[in-house]
Amino acid sequence: MELTEQFILLQAPNPAAAENGRKLSKKGSFANHQKTEDDTVYWSSCKGSGKNPYRVSIDWSQPDTPVCRCSCPSRQFPCKHALGLMFEQLAGKPFEVAEIPQDIAEKRAKQAARAAKKASEPAKPKKPNAAAAKKKLNKQLEGLDMAEKMVNDLLASGLGTLAGSSAQVYEKLAKDLGSSYLTGPQTAFTRIALAVRTVQKHPEQADAAYAEALRILIYLRSTIKKSRVFLQNKLDANSFTAEDSVLFEALGGVWRLEDLHAAGAFRENVKLVQLSFDVTCDEAKKEYIERGWWLDTSTGEIAQTLNLRPLKALKYVKGDDSRFDLLEIPTLYTYPGEGDHRIRWENFTSRSLTPAEQASLPKLAQPDLTAAVKLVKGTIKNTLAPKFLAVMVPVGKLGRLNEETVLEDTKGNRILLRDRPEDGEALASVNRLDLLPEAPPEGSAMFGLMFYDSRDKSLCLHPYSVVTPERIIRLQY
Repeated sequence: MELTEQFILLQAPNPAAAENGRKLSKKGSFANHQKTEDDTVYWSSCKGSGKNPYRVSIDWSQPDTPVCRCSCPSRQFPCKHALGLMFEQLAGKPFEVAEIPQDIAEKRAKQAARAAKKASEPAKPKKPNAAAAKKKLNKQLEGLDMAEKMVNDLLASGLGTLAGSSAQVYEKLAKDLGSSYLTGPQTAFTRIALAVRTVQKHPEQADAAYAEALRILIYLRSTIKKSRVFLQNKLDANSFTAEDSVLFEALGGVWRLEDLHAAGAFRENVKLVQLSFDVTCDEAKKEYIERGWWLDTSTGEIAQTLNLRPLKALKYVKGDDSRFDLLEIPTLYTYPGEGDHRIRWENFTSRSLTPAEQASLPKLAQPDLTAAVKLVKGTIKNTLAPKFLAVMVPVGKLGRLNEETVLEDTKGNRILLRDRPEDGEALASVNRLDLLPEAPPEGSAMFGLMFYDSRDKSLCLHPYSVVTPERIIRLQY
């Protein structure tokens, strides 16, 4: 694998760590550069704030997932010293061939043994404590009763009462729901509290806030109704394992890879290409969401990755970023649910796409807009599903109609291109189409989110990228 600056930046937990590592390299903080004869392990010493220098090493046995080790006390991984050592390699600094130090060799052997054991014996879901699980289910059912009463009261009194409501009422309920192991509904009521504050502080935004509150209430009502049956059935059957159901996550459940494996929610030997990447801040959850949209080059399926970074722990949670290579994934895990499935993986290798592979990507689009619309309508009618769906559609031509941008497919079908209001100004991209140096060539496709626009009750497409036979032109990050 060729080491690049882009690769180093992808390894960093945050941009500051990468920049600090670069500075260490530039100011000559490293000394005693050494490596193994097979170029798989590099190590050095780096000046730190203490009396003794830190011992830094990088194991490149798995080139796409290097193992970094450092004697510094940093809680960031990789630390700035390991990133600095990567920049030393990138700069072409000379490394003397030497025998691998005993401590690194021992750690390397243990790491290899753990990896071999994990590969031969996939982790099994932990057997739940029946008594504790039963207690949790009962607590969740009590929490649902509490949430349902609040939803019914609000719907009965009308959304207009939000203007006179106290946001603290909903924030307190959200806190109580968290104590009832219902972090999904907890977040929903936190969003209602934010809507209340918007109505009170920004009356000019009241209509949008009321619409958001109504959407949340409809979602909550459906979630509560379906979840009560779901939880009661689990309680009656003494079933306490994670279920292959969207309700598990809607209530706040967190999927572990071993649970997904046990549920059969995985595929092997998958090749993915990233179509788009974006970052948003969720005020209700107080976290950044780094979202990647991926195309399966074999099936044409589109899925998303979500990297969640709590605001309180940004320094310690590794950030994600745009990726431009093709990823070859041994085992791909898929979260339950409808629509835009969330996916995860542990290991992968990457390489550049061949011209033939790039040329084949637009051919994986929906046959036409009619097929895409049918797919979207069938998905968003589920009250628990988001009111949008990621799709890729063929591009015939782009134009203007009544001061709006329109996409026409190769069969003459048309759809309005609009920025999804919920995405905010940061992800607005329709106007960026004007920056394209030329019209998309024949055989191109457009990737984006097809969504229901309640303002005029129409389906529109929020463009995220243009996929041509030669390249992917991103309108986001």
